[in-house]
Amino acid sequence: MKQIVVISGKGGTGKTMLTGAFAALAENKVMVDCDVDAANLHLLLHPSIKERNIFKSGAFAKIDPALCTRCGQCSDACRFQAISSEFAVSPIACEGCGLCARLCPVNAIRMKENTAGEWFISETRYGPFVHAKLGIAEENSGKLVAKVREAAKEIAEKNGATHIIIDGPPGIGCPVIASLSGVDLALIVTEPTLSGLHDAERVIALAEHFNVQTQLVINKWDINPEASEKIERYCESRKVPVVGKIPFARAVIESVIAGKPVTEYTNGALKHDIIKIWEAVGC
Repeated sequence: MKQIVVISGKGGTGKTMLTGAFAALAENKVMVDCDVDAANLHLLLHPSIKERNIFKSGAFAKIDPALCTRCGQCSDACRFQAISSEFAVSPIACEGCGLCARLCPVNAIRMKENTAGEWFISETRYGPFVHAKLGIAEENSGKLVAKVREAAKEIAEKNGATHIIIDGPPGIGCPVIASLSGVDLALIVTEPTLSGLHDAERVIALAEHFNVQTQLVINKWDINPEASEKIERYCESRKVPVVGKIPFARAVIESVIAGKPVTEYTNGALKHDIIKIWEAVGC
């Protein structure tokens, strides 16, 4: 079983477009959307949710007014100023450290586990799909990424899948690290701009740090051939294969509007280019 994660140094480069195309091209696979902060692969795969699970992460303090003696030890010790003069805890300011609960002489404070989001196991016409939704302003998305990847691996092993195809989050932060862990290949999608090169440099360095094999695709390469050549030269210097260059195409936008993987929307040269990329990364 081969795990492939599609990532980028920033959002909007086309990684979800490419992941959706892979979902339509691969034979026996499980799809995962690890961009839990802003998941959108479901817009192309149209999943039917079969299992819904609550994701809990962190905790916040809650004061029982019937037990509280208003001694003030908790508010004096809270460096986040999360406890008001009325001895009520602000769930926004509270960092969940638990110091107030440990100091309270009458045990009037309890740490309440926080519901941070949901994760789902769904079925699509392309196969099983594991995805999630992190709550607004919630943290620990790296833990949620690890949860959906664990569930996807269990499904893949049970079904005898040959591939796990992961739509990774953008950037180089904790969710990306959780998406990279233990994969066989990281496919980096970038654009032919100076910032695209810079972002590709960062994510290549991150993948190399974790000893993950990398390959790269340049999306919309023809809007700036000079910048594309610069990216190719950089990849050559870092021994990162450029396995495909996708031209700017209106069919990509139209396929997203239609809610279809681009390889099912068009039969032209664009589809042929993406098939060649899948053949390079999927084998």
